Amino acid sequence: MLYRVMDKRELPKLVRAFMESYEVVAPVKRGNGYVFDRIDSPEEIELGYTQTASSPKKYFMPPVETMMKFDTEMNLVSDYVEEVTPRVVFGVHTCDISALNRLDVALLGGKYVDPYFKARRDATLVVGISCKPNDNCFCHLWGADEAPFGYDLFLHDIGEKYLVSMSNVVATNILEASCELAEASDEDRNAYRHATRERQRAFNPEIPHIQDVAMLMDVFHEDPFWEELGGRCLSCSACASVCPTCFCFDIRDVLEPDGMSGRRERTWDACTSPGFAAVTGGHNFRPTGCDRVRHRMYHKLNGFMVNHDRMLCVGCGRCVAACKTNINPIEVLRFFKRKGADDAE
Repeated sequence: MLYRVMDKRELPKLVRAFMESYEVVAPVKRGNGYVFDRIDSPEEIELGYTQTASSPKKYFMPPVETMMKFDTEMNLVSDYVEEVTPRVVFGVHTCDISALNRLDVALLGGKYVDPYFKARRDATLVVGISCKPNDNCFCHLWGADEAPFGYDLFLHDIGEKYLVSMSNVVATNILEASCELAEASDEDRNAYRHATRERQRAFNPEIPHIQDVAMLMDVFHEDPFWEELGGRCLSCSACASVCPTCFCFDIRDVLEPDGMSGRRERTWDACTSPGFAAVTGGHNFRPTGCDRVRHRMYHKLNGFMVNHDRMLCVGCGRCVAACKTNINPIEVLRFFKRKGADDAE
């Protein structure tokens, strides 16, 4: 890993250099919140955002994407190849970089690689930015408050300058060609350590730090808590819509008005949807809100950990804000605390 220091006033030069060869997506102000969107000018970027409504996952795994086209009259099936746009996702927080790393494990790390996700991942540069947590953030509990890999450049805010971590040759060449860089001094390194300590102290102390969460999910699997939590669920799937690590999808065939041709699409799906676990014959493996909410939390806090040694939840807090009935991992942690689980010190 290479480190250099750049003046914050140089940032527009870096963004414009990226825009010469890439579509640049960055956090921008929309109404009362922030979203990742394509920009036309560096002045649109809002790097001081606390959290975007949804993650940049949509640029790697779109909510709807065509897989193939078919013609029933001619009995033909043709592959659909979408042109992948070379893109820079700029200003990504560590929780979302950690989420992309978990998606890499799920979609690229197994026997069958997801070619759609891979094509977009390969065509995209990720530029991270340090941040300050809000009251819903708990990324530090899952080790997602730091991202040792998964980005091409990372900008650590150290006051009037950025300490830049560089891990990709292409991105580094663009940075060096567009900005005046300097070696990190002792003062810069001290500023970085100070900023890191300040960030750690900013996390909400009211969120319990519980040890052995995955084990506790097993211990309390049959607790009445899940009936109460699941009874609140509206099955709206807002949690999955904003989650940066949900990767479940449905596949559907969509006919054109002529009824003779159409396309096969895959669309985001959610395990909290009542029909998600329904199968032919009418049986539903998770027919109640309790079953579905518990399964979602189990997958996030236990199942992925068992298989891949990391939580699928990255503690971004988006589901805390999105759920209208207060169903989220923080509530699970508070439940464990009520059950007597010791706070981790």
